[in-house]
Amino acid sequence: MANKSVWSDNRFWRRSAAWVTGFASILLIWLTFDTSAQIAMGNDQDLQNKVTKRVPGPTVINYKITYEMSAKRGHEVPVIGEKEKFFGRDDYSEEEAGALLHLGKLGSQAKNCMDCHTLLGNGAYYAPDLTKAWIDPAWGPNGAMQALTGKNTKEEAMAEFLMHPDQYPTHARMMPDLGITAKEAKGLVAFLKHMSSIDTNGFPRNFGKIEGAVHGK
Repeated sequence: MANKSVWSDNRFWRRSAAWVTGFASILLIWLTFDTSAQIAMGNDQDLQNKVTKRVPGPTVINYKITYEMSAKRGHEVPVIGEKEKFFGRDDYSEEEAGALLHLGKLGSQAKNCMDCHTLLGNGAYYAPDLTKAWIDPAWGPNGAMQALTGKNTKEEAMAEFLMHPDQYPTHARMMPDLGITAKEAKGLVAFLKHMSSIDTNGFPRNFGKIEGAVHGK
């Protein structure tokens, strides 16, 4: 009787499938726990102790956020710096900051921002990606948007634009007036600032090539 090839042996393939499935299941469980730890939001104590978290705590709005190239990782990463004023304050508590972010997140959902914009890889590409909008130099002290809105700070310029986008026709695809209130605008800007502090592994790609985006210039 001729020797049967292992490649045509059904028992070999059944055993191989069982081993591969078992290994993949263990790997998936490990990746789930690892990812959960990676994306868990930090807290105010982390920020005070300069502990880097992929998702910083809500009080990151009390700090300056820049975007800097990491030679080790080969792309830009957000860097949390010293305290800076946000709507005139740099002492928001975790409860206050968390409430602002919650208001902003609900506002982005209620106003259907992702119908036109992209947030953390989700949404549409009709309008600019908002993942790193806070560190876009257009909103900085030398950017066009502060001059256009007549405001003295980045957050005030962003809030003004959100409340009255029809008064600032900056793009052929003009943003409609969504009836955003001053309170909602403040929450949305806080939400955008927090989102810019999240380490997204260099997403969106090529954002750092915008003149002045890296190092917060």
